[in-house]
Amino acid sequence: MVETVLFENERVLDRSAVADYLRSLADSLDEGSDVTLSAGDQSVTLAPPSQVEFEVKAEREGPAEGNGELSIEVELEWPEHATDDELSIE
Repeated sequence: MVETVLFENERVLDRSAVADYLRSLADSLDEGSDVTLSAGDQSVTLAPPSQVEFEVKAEREGPAEGNGELSIEVELEWPEHATDDELSIE
């Protein structure tokens, strides 16, 4: 399977700015709106269906002993051409 990165942005923000960004994303999802990610000259708009696969993961990377790096990853995933009619919970 080939993975194509449609948008990627990494930068240092304070916790409040991260919370604002996540709130904006949450508001778009809650309203059923398209989600537009943009930074600089890159931009992508996605239209998540009403049902998505949701994953939250906490990780530690680095040597077994010593300082590592901690992360929280949030992922939403759905079939590319999914419509609300195709998705159901059984």
